[in-house]
Amino acid sequence: QQSGRRYNLFLKRRLRIDKRHQSKDSIFFRDGVRRIDFVLSYADDFNKEWEKKWERRKEFESNLQKAGLELETEDKKESEDGKIYFVKIHAPWEVLITYAEVLNIKVPIKENDIPSTVENPLDCMLKPFRLPENVMHPEPDYFTAPFSKDKQELYLINDENTFFSPSMRNRIVNYILTRCPYGTEEGKKKFGIKRLLNNGTYSAAYPLHDCQYWKKANDPNCDNERYTLYMEWARFLRFYKEQPLDLIRKYYGEKIGIYFAWLGFYTEMLFLAAVVGLICFLYGLFTMDENMSSKEICDPAIGGEIIMCPLCDRECDYWRLNTTCESSQYSHLFDNVATVFFAIFMGIWVTLFLEFWKRRQARLKYEWDLVDFEEEQQQLQLRPEYEAKCTQKKKNPVTQEMEPYLPLTSQAVRFCISGTTVLFWVSLIIASMIAVIVYRLAVYAAFASLMENIETLQPIRALLTPQLATSVTASCLNFVIIMILNFIYERIAIWITDMEIPRTHMEYENRLTMKMFLFQFVNYYSSCFYVAFFKGKFVGYPGAYTYMFNSWRNEECDPAGCLIELTTQLTIVMAGKQIWGNIQEAIVPWICNWWGRRKARNNPENLYSRWEQDHDLQTFGALGLFYEYLEMVIQFGFITLFVASFPLAPLLALMNNILEIRVDSWKLTTQYRRPVAAKAHSIGVWQEILNGMAILSVVTNAFIVAFTSDMIPRLVYYYAYSENEDSPMSGYINNSLSVFLISDFPDSNKPKMVRDNFVICRYRDYRYPPDHERRYLHSMHFWHILAAKLAFIIIMEHVVFIVKFFVAWMIPDVPADVKAKIKREKYLTQKIIHEYELEKLKERLCQGDKRATEKEYIATEGRMELTIQM
Repeated sequence: QQSGRRYNLFLKRRLRIDKRHQSKDSIFFRDGVRRIDFVLSYADDFNKEWEKKWERRKEFESNLQKAGLELETEDKKESEDGKIYFVKIHAPWEVLITYAEVLNIKVPIKENDIPSTVENPLDCMLKPFRLPENVMHPEPDYFTAPFSKDKQELYLINDENTFFSPSMRNRIVNYILTRCPYGTEEGKKKFGIKRLLNNGTYSAAYPLHDCQYWKKANDPNCDNERYTLYMEWARFLRFYKEQPLDLIRKYYGEKIGIYFAWLGFYTEMLFLAAVVGLICFLYGLFTMDENMSSKEICDPAIGGEIIMCPLCDRECDYWRLNTTCESSQYSHLFDNVATVFFAIFMGIWVTLFLEFWKRRQARLKYEWDLVDFEEEQQQLQLRPEYEAKCTQKKKNPVTQEMEPYLPLTSQAVRFCISGTTVLFWVSLIIASMIAVIVYRLAVYAAFASLMENIETLQPIRALLTPQLATSVTASCLNFVIIMILNFIYERIAIWITDMEIPRTHMEYENRLTMKMFLFQFVNYYSSCFYVAFFKGKFVGYPGAYTYMFNSWRNEECDPAGCLIELTTQLTIVMAGKQIWGNIQEAIVPWICNWWGRRKARNNPENLYSRWEQDHDLQTFGALGLFYEYLEMVIQFGFITLFVASFPLAPLLALMNNILEIRVDSWKLTTQYRRPVAAKAHSIGVWQEILNGMAILSVVTNAFIVAFTSDMIPRLVYYYAYSENEDSPMSGYINNSLSVFLISDFPDSNKPKMVRDNFVICRYRDYRYPPDHERRYLHSMHFWHILAAKLAFIIIMEHVVFIVKFFVAWMIPDVPADVKAKIKREKYLTQKIIHEYELEKLKERLCQGDKRATEKEYIATEGRMELTIQM
């Protein structure tokens, strides 16, 4: 019986092979002429909704045909699994030129005659990093103008089938699909493919890739751009090569092209920051043995004789300072003179990065014909969801047409609900951070007790101190909480943004961006802010410690400083996020696609069509780029806000981004359906977020150097309190530790078991000794250091800000040659259009057209002369 089934399946496949002479990998209709610009798919599900869905599809497809689109349906019997129908859509010439005018699409009118930029003398050195010219520049450079149906003779139309690129065609078809009605339900007019996807009428809607990524298409009419992108861009072995941005833009559209341009430029700029950061780290490494502070801590005659006060109540014992020898040595790697230099350098680097990106963006705007593309064009296009949900209408003062609108009272209610929800989730993050702090306070005593009493742990105590063990486990726990809250909040943010019913797509993205960034900013950075600016700052002193909720004693910093703990926190969260992000982006889609296509891989090529292959891929949704930007901007925060504590952060980011570019390109080219092309002339609201973080980074790094690092106390001791001219820093550790009389301990603070009899113990602070008349109050040394810290913050901020603003003023946003080219192109384009109009008017006059007057001819000629003079 099983062999009989196999035989029947073989016959079915054989019949289908014989029936089709055209390759199923083709991207054309059955006639082999009309290109497939979009595909809709659906499956029969015979439930109570089946008849309603069938009626919706019938009405929708009928209206698509009325709009001028041509459809061809593949029966489910022709599909690989025998369950799915595919509706192929083709946009004929008349539809394309109509909507090209509506969407203000720019098309070629003349080949660019502006001489190319002077060759770079370093080109011979950069040759190994270059790609072939036909890959980097797949099309000639043209002067362009917005398409007009009335001026078709003006444009360089050699072939109607190839005049509009596939990305332009799928953009036009998508515009029609999102606005095409499919009936009236519950007294409301329903329209748009998005609603039909949401209610299950269709299962997918997508444009086609032009071929398989691992080999070229057999059809000579296919462009094979996907194959070129895979071979030259999406493979990791090409990581050292430049990106083919023009080809990316041509295949995926400007919006995806501008993302990869920004990511590539950011990665290039990171190289400089990574080199300087590595030099600063190496300086710390090579000067470890010269660090007087760690020498004194490790010296048995100094650190070994200093008895420190217990780090927790009752459970912890007195301890000797030299037990923190290793951690004090490692702390010098990140807490040295180079820290100050690197913090100042990164403040200037951020400005250079943002200013040079504006110039790069301006050049791309010119090269990609986006100079006259204004966001207002997108703002005039309402979201279909807005049109559907807003039943009330009023006249638009710009278009003078009746448009749907959301009443002010409804907007206010929705914003209140949205704001309350965001506030609740931000409060939840803060609550989770406090829970982690409580965990740190609660387990520290347990770690201290275990390491003190269990003899098997004694050998590793030098490397793994109770402070370090607490910090590492708390950082890991914090990272897990961050990931869980992130996962939940993403869905909440999308839900509340949908509830607000934004008017346009740009408004929708901007609102969602601000919600997600605010949440992730608090989520990822709150623990780092705690370690940097709060831990060890409000601990009190022995006998008068500060307690959280009157139960848990606040944490103290290591005698070598809190900077090493901030470095640990930053490394775990940053590295963990990058590793998890790459797993999520690359491995998960690959597994999903492998699972979905495991049977189809064994079928002959002509039983697994182009539209079926793409149907089995993952969907790169409307928010796909949003998550990519968000991931990179959060990383940008790590390498700018806290970089003074970890000079190797830019190097980690650089290595991640080299991988990120290839992972993003690989998944987009091989694991995802082809996204609908969209226009964008900038990175949008992300630019403002980056500017804000750049300014904040100067403040945070100044505070880290002043209050988290030990740099300022050392400098104050060096210049004001040192008594040894031969070795100015000797005696610093003893000077930085205050004295406490053990007999002054209240019973609640005394250790349960005291193995030795000590009279005094030391603690990290600047307070008067017990025999002073102002015992245990802050000494003048403390106030000198505080004044020096505040002075350093003010000086560093002013110096960096002055340099930043000077650099920003010196570097123009638009390069001079690009300004000249834009003016030249505008002039030539206007001249060509005016000459065309003048020629047409002459023809009408010669033909005796009564509507063409001599005055109109004179006015047109005068306008052309005026343009030339201007």
